[in-house]
Amino acid sequence: MTRLFGTDGVRGLANGDLTAELALALATSAATVLRGNHTRPTAVIGRDPRPSGEFLEAAVAAGLARAGVEVFRIGIVPTPAVALLVKEYNSCLGVMISASHNPMPDNGIKFFAAGGSKLTDEQEDAIEAGLSQDSALPTGDAIGRIVDDPAAAQKYLDHIVSTIPADLSGLKVVVDCANGSASVLAPQALRALGAEVIVLNDALDGWHINDNCGSTHPQALQAAVLANGADAGIAHDGDADRCLAVDAQGKLIDGDQIMGILAIAMKQAGTLVKNTLVATVMSNIGLSIALKQAGIELVETNVGDRYVLEQMRAGGYCLGGEQSGHVVMSDYSTTGDGILTALHLLSQVKSTGKPLADLAQVVQPLPQILINVSGVDKSKLASSQDIAEAVAAAQAELGGSGRVLLRPSGTEPVIRVMVEAATDEIAKSVAQALASQVEAVLAL
Repeated sequence: MTRLFGTDGVRGLANGDLTAELALALATSAATVLRGNHTRPTAVIGRDPRPSGEFLEAAVAAGLARAGVEVFRIGIVPTPAVALLVKEYNSCLGVMISASHNPMPDNGIKFFAAGGSKLTDEQEDAIEAGLSQDSALPTGDAIGRIVDDPAAAQKYLDHIVSTIPADLSGLKVVVDCANGSASVLAPQALRALGAEVIVLNDALDGWHINDNCGSTHPQALQAAVLANGADAGIAHDGDADRCLAVDAQGKLIDGDQIMGILAIAMKQAGTLVKNTLVATVMSNIGLSIALKQAGIELVETNVGDRYVLEQMRAGGYCLGGEQSGHVVMSDYSTTGDGILTALHLLSQVKSTGKPLADLAQVVQPLPQILINVSGVDKSKLASSQDIAEAVAAAQAELGGSGRVLLRPSGTEPVIRVMVEAATDEIAKSVAQALASQVEAVLAL
C-alpha cells in the first residue's frame, strides 16, 4: 500500500486525490495523535491563496473542532508563520494548506506538532493509521470553536523583521511572490527595512499561483532585475518557504550558494553552531568544497527539509537547507522560511558592501543536470537490479569527477535523475542515458 504522506505532508489533485472528506478525517486523526496532555488543546490553520484552499480549510477546521480542538484561522500566510504561531500560542498542532511549488490544481496539508516542528515518520504513520479507526467524538461543551485571528500575519512580520540588526536602505530589490503566500508580507518586510522594492506576481486570487513565476520559473525575475537596474532579485514559491535569488547581472543564485554565503558569514560572526551546515544529498559538490575550504563541516541527509530539521535538532545545529531554496535558520524559525532567508541574504549584501554576485562566488557549482522521469513505477526503483547496475556503470564512467543520484520524488509521480560532472556536456549525456534506462526498465 502506498504511504499517504510524502516528504512534505499529504499532497495531490485538489477535489480529486485530496478531498474535503480526506481533509476532515486527517484533521480529526491528527488532533487525536498530537493533542498531548492538553485538556483544551488549540491549533493554528493557515493556507496559501489557491481556490481549493478555501474548502480544504473549512474541512480541516471542522475536523479539528469536532475532535475538541480550539481552532485559530490565520488566513493566507507563509508556511513558517504557522510554525511560528504554533510555538507562540503554545498550540498542540498547526496545519498549513498548500501544495508549495506545485501548480494551482494541486493542494496539500502540512502538519506541525507542538513547538512548531514538522512531524516524525512515526507521528505521520499514527495519523494515517487513525483514518481507519472509529473513535468517540466529544459532544456538548467539549467540542472546539473556530475563530479568526487577523493579527497573526503582523506578528509573523514583526518577528522576521526583528531578526535583522540593520536596515536595507540603498538596496533596490525585485521580489517575485509567485502569486502566493508571499504576495503581501514579502514586500512589506523589505520595505519595513528600508529597501526599494519592485513587486512581481502578487495576485491573491489563487488562480495563477506558481504559474510561470516564482522560484520554479525565475526567468521573468531575471529580466526584471536587469530592466530595473536592481541590486538583487528574490524568488519565492507558493507558500513562501523557499527563497532563490538573482544577482545584478541576472544570474540565478540557488539554495546551495545562499547556504554557503550564510554559513561562512555566521562562522565569521561566531554564530554557526559547531561550525556545521546541514544539507541534503541533492546539494552540489561545489557547496561541500566551499565549506571545506572555509573550515565548515557538512552533514548530509535524505531529501526533504523535514530530514534536515531532524538532523539539526539531533545535532543542535542552527543552519541547514536544500538546493531548492528551503533554508532553515533555527535561531529564528523552526522550519524553512523564504522571506526570512531573503532578509538575511540581503543583510549580507548591505553589511559587507559587496554585490550579491561577489558573495555567491564562494560556491562554485559543478554542472548539474536533473531529469524528471514520469510514466514509471517509482515504487520499484529500490528493488530493481538493472537500475542499480546502470547507476553503478554511470558512476564508474564519471569516476571521481562527478556523481549520480536517483530517487523517487516525495511530492510528484516521477523519478529524479541527477548527474554532476566536470562539464555540462558530460552531465547531460550521462543523465539522458540513465533517464532512458529508467524509463525502459520501470515503464508502467
